[in-house]
Amino acid sequence: MESGINRRAFVGTAVASGVFTIVPRHVLGGAGYVAPSEKIRLAHIGMGTQGFSELGGLLAEPQIQIVAVCDPNTDSNDYVEWGKNSVRNRIRSYLGDPSWRENVSGAPGGREVGRLVVDTYYAKQRSSDKFKACTAYADFRELLDTEKDLDAVKIMTPDHLHATVAIAAMKRGKHVMMHKPIANRLAEGRRVLETARETGVATHLLAYGSGAGNAWIAQQVKQGAIGTLREIHNWTNRPVWPQYTHVPQDKPPVPAGFDWNLWLGPVTDRPYHPHFTHTVFRGWYDFGGGSMADMGIYSLWPVFTELELGVPHTAEAWATHTCEIVDQVSRTVRNEAAYPAACAIRLKFAAQGDRPAVDLFWYDGGMKPRLPDVVEAHNVEMAREGILFVGDDGAVLADFRGQNPLRFAKGQRSPVPLEQVASDSRRAATEPARRQGGWIEAVTGGEPSPGSFLNAGSITDAVNLGTVALRAGRRVVFDSQAMQITNALDANRHLTREYRQGWEL
Repeated sequence: MESGINRRAFVGTAVASGVFTIVPRHVLGGAGYVAPSEKIRLAHIGMGTQGFSELGGLLAEPQIQIVAVCDPNTDSNDYVEWGKNSVRNRIRSYLGDPSWRENVSGAPGGREVGRLVVDTYYAKQRSSDKFKACTAYADFRELLDTEKDLDAVKIMTPDHLHATVAIAAMKRGKHVMMHKPIANRLAEGRRVLETARETGVATHLLAYGSGAGNAWIAQQVKQGAIGTLREIHNWTNRPVWPQYTHVPQDKPPVPAGFDWNLWLGPVTDRPYHPHFTHTVFRGWYDFGGGSMADMGIYSLWPVFTELELGVPHTAEAWATHTCEIVDQVSRTVRNEAAYPAACAIRLKFAAQGDRPAVDLFWYDGGMKPRLPDVVEAHNVEMAREGILFVGDDGAVLADFRGQNPLRFAKGQRSPVPLEQVASDSRRAATEPARRQGGWIEAVTGGEPSPGSFLNAGSITDAVNLGTVALRAGRRVVFDSQAMQITNALDANRHLTREYRQGWEL
């Protein structure tokens, strides 16, 4: 095969056209065997807390070979984790070494840790595959320029880099799997989808499938389980990271081995500070997408799909604030840099077909909705995360991602599990989805993954429009076709970002 022909493109085209027959894997090398020429050669971009949390599934996947890792950080122990030593213990399990860094405190991460894990795991668990050593890069652009036979990337960076990395990879013909969100700016999200359409690569947003319980509830609501749907309420216990009220004024030195300029990427220059970086980035407007981008995409994406909600035409938000005393005067802190400690967001959706207009409410930071009378009459206790559908004839209340759904109806003596009122539906939709969904099949020439970026346009717009309303401090009216706020022109600046020179999209 000529070196100028991409190996994965050749295989996919040949399969589709029937040019040759692939001998079954079990004939070549036993059950589960995948020939080297069939493996998806993948670069893992972002080696932090969540990156290591999800790395095991990729390492064990016989159809994937991780050939490169990338992160602006070389190797450090200053990451934030959700349980003491949880990151280190997970890495130990990959390495098969219970004593790794036993005398080092803190949460580890960085590209050299990633390279060590990949090489060690393959050597111990998949030695028959005879992998070449994994390469570590600081700059994803160098990675994409250097790894000529790369098939795909997985993006596990902070939110502000998602669109930048995804677009660069897709323009080079690489398939993309990415953690949510697609972008933390509405205009960037649309650029990602536009590039996915133009390039035709296989894409997959990892939030797909995690809210299958909510999808099933939405199906029953659509079939009339509570009459005409009027409102949807969704709440989370997030944030579980600090929401800072001031931009840091101190200027600690940049840690050794950490490329701050690469980490900033498209965001405008500012001094390094740890409050911006590892795991806590999500609380800043520049770097994150807030709690709704963190959890709302999981729980609401399937609802958007089932109910065909489309893009909201208005958004408004209410946020907590803090106060400080300056020169013996107490005043409200003017915070234009970070998400509030808690907020509520209301998105309004126009009627479509037989479905009338619907309002969707989002709550975080411990806030929850007021229960309608038909639910409150039963003295129910709301879970720390949950969802509520309110219709003319009743309501459905469920826990995190649609678990334990209960139907409440007017005149009903007690709530009934939703299964008992569903016609012929089953809970099959709530079965855990494979983490890679149908992406692997799409990469190898199959149908597009249901988690394709192209199926996540509306939820991406909605999440980012909620942030626009928060930042604008007022109700905003959105013209989706023109991609413009029509009633508060100054708010349009929040649809995009000011780019550092050389990082424009």
